[in-house]
Amino acid sequence: MGASCWIVVDDKVGVTNQCIGLAEALGFDFIVKRVSTRALWRYLPLQLWFAPFRSLGPGSDPLQPPWPDVLITGGRRPGGLSMAIKRASGGKTFTIQLQDPYVDLGKFDLAITPRHDHCRGDNVVEMLGALHHITPQRLTEHAARLAPTMAHLPRPLVAVMIGGTNRCYKLTAETGRDIGERLAAMARATGAGLMVSTSRRSGPELTAAIKQQLHGVPSVMWEGKGENPYFAYLGLADYIVVTCDSVSMVTEACATGKPVYVIELEGGSRKFLEFHNSFRRAGYTRPFTGVLERWQPPPLTDMQQAVVEIKRRLAKAGIAVR
Repeated sequence: MGASCWIVVDDKVGVTNQCIGLAEALGFDFIVKRVSTRALWRYLPLQLWFAPFRSLGPGSDPLQPPWPDVLITGGRRPGGLSMAIKRASGGKTFTIQLQDPYVDLGKFDLAITPRHDHCRGDNVVEMLGALHHITPQRLTEHAARLAPTMAHLPRPLVAVMIGGTNRCYKLTAETGRDIGERLAAMARATGAGLMVSTSRRSGPELTAAIKQQLHGVPSVMWEGKGENPYFAYLGLADYIVVTCDSVSMVTEACATGKPVYVIELEGGSRKFLEFHNSFRRAGYTRPFTGVLERWQPPPLTDMQQAVVEIKRRLAKAGIAVR
């Protein structure tokens, strides 16, 4: 029987996908436990969290023994629960923390952080981008299922991934109109077909503004209803265009091995700027200018390299992986 594995996450979709992608790559059979955080704990730094299990808000999945052999968490608040489970298990649970929770990383057995966070420690594995669950098999399977419904679109096919407002970028209806105009102009100039996918963060105003500008252009747009075509769009695309507000979305697009253009937006931060500059210098992305160039980016092997190192660390701790 293999090692038991929990994934404990909050409502952040990108982080959840990273955790699942890691568990899949390690070959674990895993259980995803989704949690919310009560108001008092939500605003406290992890160093001041008292009785962490009492932080669980309404609708949270239970966290109780038997504790898992391996625990994967991502983000700050699940990181606090990771430390609590480590203590409750008597130190037996091997804890893997994704992203910097702004607490001493020595409190985790392993921390996986992006290079632009500049985290240091013997237990830290750095990555250029983010963990993900993009695999050739997954893309092929989803693309084959959706291909007949996209047959009316002309080639080349361009997948467009739209994010939304966060702490560093603000995507408004005005932003959406500008993005839509630029995409429509590109489609008319190149004869391309567009497969546009919005996200939970996009919101109705941004979505409607883009959709309005694409009227009369060969395109389809997923607005959050029905099955999410994200993997299918990535699998079917000849080119990928993605907004710059998500490290996960950009990394996932680049993991396909296809040309990726990034729509630059006002705002940002030092970390975002460092991330985008590193991907551009390495040849994984180019800025979106409305032109589709013939180019082949180098393979993004960041995740494969990280998984090899993580497996080595797990084996050293006596935990078997496939």
